[in-house]
Amino acid sequence: MSAVRLTDLAVSGGCAAKYSAARLDELLRGLVPSGAEDLLVGLDPADDAAVYRLDDERALVFTVDFFPPLVDDPHDYGAIAATNALNDVFAMGGSPLLALSVAAFPEDLPVDVVAAVLAGADEAVRAAGALLAGGHTIRDREPKYGLAVVGTVHPDGIWPKAGARPGDALFLTKPLGTGLVLHGLPRGLSADAHLREAVRWMTTLNREAADLLRPSMPSAVTDVTGFGLLGHAHEMARRSGVRLVLEAAALPALPGALEVARGGERTGGDRRNREYATVDLGLGVPEDVVTLAFDPQTAGGLLVSLPAERGAVLEARFRAADLFVARVGRVQEGEGVELR
Repeated sequence: MSAVRLTDLAVSGGCAAKYSAARLDELLRGLVPSGAEDLLVGLDPADDAAVYRLDDERALVFTVDFFPPLVDDPHDYGAIAATNALNDVFAMGGSPLLALSVAAFPEDLPVDVVAAVLAGADEAVRAAGALLAGGHTIRDREPKYGLAVVGTVHPDGIWPKAGARPGDALFLTKPLGTGLVLHGLPRGLSADAHLREAVRWMTTLNREAADLLRPSMPSAVTDVTGFGLLGHAHEMARRSGVRLVLEAAALPALPGALEVARGGERTGGDRRNREYATVDLGLGVPEDVVTLAFDPQTAGGLLVSLPAERGAVLEARFRAADLFVARVGRVQEGEGVELR
């Protein structure tokens, strides 16, 4: 395979390339479709994917997500980009059915590199229980790849961001720090072993986690991606009309992530995420943990709010399946997000 370094062709990579959340809110204001009673989830409020009701038993879940390379291995890049898009469907409580590639590649990029990106994506789509059935490709000097994904969900089984309730416990199904690990690699602050572990998590679908979560009937769910844990917690709190309290000591970190933060490094999306999310920081919260909580994630885990009395059963179910889950906080009356 060609020795092309994909990251050399990208201005920013992964979900750190997302548009500013604050600016996105401003741009989408007023673009709410009217007279669409079967549009169960759209822009008012926006969520991880759109949901359209077909009948009393079926609704379509539809999402699109793509970004520039964040790793040099093209197979890994395709798998990560596909996983990130597919996870939006799982975050809504749905199951993917069909995916289409959304691709932009330099015309002189070797064919074997492009083929490896598509192969990585196809493997992820199949692992999600769906089919990669086509797509659209254009020429661009900066590579970009992702998917448009269609899935299904029962209209009564949708997991919105807007349902968190006082008394709920908060859980996270993947450790944090993908942005920091990738940022630290070219600066000598992350090791190859840290990259391999980050890639392993970024290519892990949220399918199994969603399957185990479903019997617990969560109040609210979102996947943690480019806006960071605090950005997505901010959205959940605002749309649910509650206060999310996150415990700094409970936040799980990928190996090497906190070391990069302690070196004073910040990812490109860090500043935008801090500007977007209003967070009350408790006394004594270490700055490296604050940076971890604002770090833009790619193909991150699910942030779950569910009644606290169901938490022990959920944790036991995840342990029995050898899947990761961490209790990271709670929901209470009020507004905003607190990191304490």
